[in-house]
Formats: sequence, structure tokens, C-alpha cells
Amino acid sequence: MTRVLVVEDEPQLVRALVINMQARKYGVDAAPDGATALRLAAARQPDVIVLDLGLPDMDGVDVIKGLRAWTRVPILVLSARRASEEKVEALDAGADDYMTKPFSMDELLARLRAAERRAQGAPPMSAPTVVTTEAFTVDLVAKKVRRDGRDVRLTPTEWHLLEILICSPGHLVTQKRLLQEVWGATYSKKTNYLRVYMAQLRRKLEADPSHPRYLITEPGMGYRFES
Repeated sequence: MTRVLVVEDEPQLVRALVINMQARKYGVDAAPDGATALRLAAARQPDVIVLDLGLPDMDGVDVIKGLRAWTRVPILVLSARRASEEKVEALDAGADDYMTKPFSMDELLARLRAAERRAQGAPPMSAPTVVTTEAFTVDLVAKKVRRDGRDVRLTPTEWHLLEILICSPGHLVTQKRLLQEVWGATYSKKTNYLRVYMAQLRRKLEADPSHPRYLITEPGMGYRFES
């Protein structure tokens, strides 16, 4: 049974989440504050955590940082905070996904299932070295990309961006992380660089670059590779 830790201080919302999750055969623990969440997670590590940021005793971002000091359990943020800066802060701290309130229960459950699938996947050391989609194939060891039976020429910068996204399938990778890893810490706000290079990657890999299937933009936050 998949265990979910719900970290939320609104009793009615907790009740709704618990009822819907248990109806779908999830085991659910609930914590009303950050300290309780950290204690429960350490005592009985969950498979997925659903976390509110506005907790009574500490900020949810600090809870994320506390968890990431020792576990890689998927963290889905469920918060009323809508500012892109706050979303990015949570994602940079280590959250895997972010939903804003009010929300659709069906969408939340779908994202929960996606987080569960990723958590059950192979660990990084045994990850495949070749990633194949219906449109293109990426060989992470040989550093080659093929599309329609032909090699695709990528610049070193294009390759680095693609490699980071490919190695985090389904996960949102923030603009800040991409800029810092590809260009360096002093470029963390040069988002125009990303727009240019992502557009080039899409022209080379996507059937319809204006409506990408694989290299997805999360406005104001970052990018996601969907296989």
C-alpha cells in the first residue's frame, strides 16, 4: 500500500483529502504542522508527501529543506501561494510538483499517481543510458541524438540543457537551476538565454515546435521533459 503524508492545518481539507485518498486504497497519515510532519516522516517514511506551505509553526519551504537533508521522497506542494517567485522557491528547495488552491481533486490524485510512478522507478544509478521517444532517441553515454534515422547536431549548450531535462523525466526543472548549471551562478536571472536555446532545441526535436510534446514550458517557473 502506498503511504501518503498530508501536511495541512485546515481540518476540513485534511478530511476531504483523507477520504478521497483512502477510497483509492492509499494509506494516509496527517500532520497539522511542520514539526509533526518531520517527526512522522522520520518515524514512518511515506511514499509521497502532500505539503501546504502556510503552516502554523514554520514555513513549508523549511519543511522541504529539512526533508531533503535525508530523503528523496516525492513532495507535492498544495498551497494558496500563487506568486511565481514563491513557487520557484519551493521547487528550488526540493519540491517535485506544485498545485495552487483551490484545486481539482481529480487533478491532485492524478499528480499523486504520477509522483508514485516516479518514486517506484529505477534509481539514478540504474537509469537507462538511452532514452527513446516516438520522435527522437537520446544516447546519454555517447552524447548523441537521432531523429528520423539521422543524427541531430546539437551545440554543447543545447546538449547540456537537454541532458538535465532528460535525466529528470516528469519533473519540473526550474529556470534558476538550468541557468546556474549550464551558464553559471552569475547568469541565474538571464531567462532570455533559456528562451532562445529551448526554442532551438524544439526546432530540432519537436514535430511542432510551437506546440511542444516533449519539452514543456511551465510559465514563470521552468521546463519539464515528458516522455
